Formats: sequence, C-alpha cells, structure tokens
Amino acid sequence: MLIFWYGNGVNAIELNFIMMKNMPRIKNEKQYEALRDQGMSKEKAARIANTPDSGVKGGKAKPYEERTKSELYDKAKQVGIDGRSKMNKQQLIDALRED
Repeated sequence: MLIFWYGNGVNAIELNFIMMKNMPRIKNEKQYEALRDQGMSKEKAARIANTPDSGVKGGKAKPYEERTKSELYDKAKQVGIDGRSKMNKQQLIDALRED
C-alpha cells in the first residue's frame, strides 16, 4: 500500500477524513431530495432539511401576521435569513415567505 504524506505529517487517509468531517451534511436526505425535485436550490433545500424539526409533521401554525416580531425573528434565524436583525415585522414576514 502506498501512502502519500502531506505537510505536517498528514497522510492521504487522514486528509480525506479531515475533509469529509468538515463537509456540510444534510440531516434529512429524503426531504432534501424531495425539495430539490420540486426545483429548490441546493442551498435552500439544505437549509430546510437541516432545521431541527425537518420532516416532522406538526399542527397548524398560526399565520405570520399573528406572531410577534420576536417569534418571526427566531423563525428567520432558524432558516438562516441574513440581515434579520435590521428587519421590522413586515420585512421578516416578507423574507420568510420569500425563503
């Protein structure tokens, strides 16, 4: 077996492990693939599939307009909306619907 060594005493096997460990992972592959099949971008599908409650069916959520700004902010944070700290309630609603 031939092993190549890289700087700092790291061989190819260790380098591969390090690279795989640092790669982004999809928590819910089935949901990710379904979202991709629906035409969502890789980034958006991954964001949704990686939410803590991905793939879990729940009850009926109340409309965004009935939620507090804090609740909307938390949801925007959960799905990874940039610039959320500078948004007002309506902007958060629009961003969540767009996302």
